[in-house]
Amino acid sequence: MKGVILVGGLGTRLAPMTRVTNKHLLPVGRFPMVYYPLHALTEAGIEEVILVTGGNSCGSFLELLHDGSEFGLKTLYYAFQHAPRGIADALRLAEAFVNGDDCIVMLGDNIVDGSLRPFVDNFRSQGGGARVLLKEVPDPERFGVPEFGPDQRITRIIEKPPHPPSSYAVMGVYAYDADLWDILPGLQLSERGQYEITDVNNVYLSQGRLGYDVFEHQWSDAGTPESLHRASEIAWASDFVPCPREPRA
Repeated sequence: MKGVILVGGLGTRLAPMTRVTNKHLLPVGRFPMVYYPLHALTEAGIEEVILVTGGNSCGSFLELLHDGSEFGLKTLYYAFQHAPRGIADALRLAEAFVNGDDCIVMLGDNIVDGSLRPFVDNFRSQGGGARVLLKEVPDPERFGVPEFGPDQRITRIIEKPPHPPSSYAVMGVYAYDADLWDILPGLQLSERGQYEITDVNNVYLSQGRLGYDVFEHQWSDAGTPESLHRASEIAWASDFVPCPREPRA
């Protein structure tokens, strides 16, 4: 199983902090933001990861992370996204690296204070398809939001709805089988001019192959000044933090 961390985008909601650097290099607690998803994936047993980046300071990721051995990775690869056209578009750049394996995709501004291993294990047990991680939040309109049927199965996911059908957000943590690469070419640009990851998840849902878990620990994205502050609070208070080791010689 491979890991994909998306650290592209322009981070405009965090301006002026992101005028001269990629937002995923900003500090969260005592570490750069990108350390946290790397730690979360490696703690869950993922040993091969690709970072998909773009925008400002792309070379800084290589300077900061080198070959990923500080996190216990066997391999750390890098890919460059020329234009920020959405999460699903960025995923296309990881196809050759994933090479037909299952993959766990994590947005680089996701800060969690607990293990993703149960989610990864549940996806393995699921036997293919896709799986998403949910969290109840006070502001679901900022995210993809699941609508539930009477049996608590997801009936659809709506991207940033003005009137959310539930109080749950789809976190920026996803699991996919190899059918992902057949779905991506068929996506259409949304009204926001993006290739939406919500559209990918809804394709799996229409096939009856989308599972979900509810995350039991604290979580925050870090895409706005307010959520960046919240992410830092979580990081400072949590024991689930990166512990970089000595890099390979």
